[in-house]
Amino acid sequence: MSPLLQVERLCAGYGASNVLFDVSLTIREGEVATLLGRNGMGKSTLVKCLCGWLKPSSGSIVFNGRPVAGAPAHVIGKLGLGLVPEGRQVFPTLTVRENLLATARAPQSASTPPWTVDRVVAFFPRLGERMHQMAGTLSGGEQQMLAIGRALMTNPRLLILDEATEGLAPLVRMDIWRALARLKDEKLAMLVIDKDLRALLPLADCHTGLEKGRVVITGTSSEVSAQQERLHSLIGV
Repeated sequence: MSPLLQVERLCAGYGASNVLFDVSLTIREGEVATLLGRNGMGKSTLVKCLCGWLKPSSGSIVFNGRPVAGAPAHVIGKLGLGLVPEGRQVFPTLTVRENLLATARAPQSASTPPWTVDRVVAFFPRLGERMHQMAGTLSGGEQQMLAIGRALMTNPRLLILDEATEGLAPLVRMDIWRALARLKDEKLAMLVIDKDLRALLPLADCHTGLEKGRVVITGTSSEVSAQQERLHSLIGV
């Protein structure tokens, strides 16, 4: 089976400043992958390339069987890439229901149940209690649930979560990790960017670590766990 996402020798940056250097990454159907690294190491730049917000200077990105390096964001989105952005970025002056409907898209395949407002509410019952509340008045944890639900409403083949639990209270972080484990059980492919290794290692199938824009560590959870010194240099654990 061909990979769902195949990134090969990707280079990208801003103006004359290069940020990513020969980055390669593979995610298969139903697989959970992580992107590890401290702030400023190139993770957000890679996400921008994957989503079509930044054109790489060289290298390739193949998603869902299509070369998409430099393609417009709406084209990549229609192919099945969903994003939960850093900082959540919900529409503050729209209600919870309106946020969910704003991104709704029919699924590409009938093999899995489609994500609808009712299904998102069943997944995050707290959103059901806030359905007619303005998103800007929600708590941080509720906004993160809404951001995930909004991305699921696109019925993605691959879900990218950028800093999935940053700034959230411990109990809310546990709720988010449990939600991601349920999505993994449903065979949704995910790329998770976070610094909580205690949660990431049991969740993810494979890991890629970036340092100064270069891949410095790859492997399964057991393989990267054996490299404690390298992990400490990557994210300070």
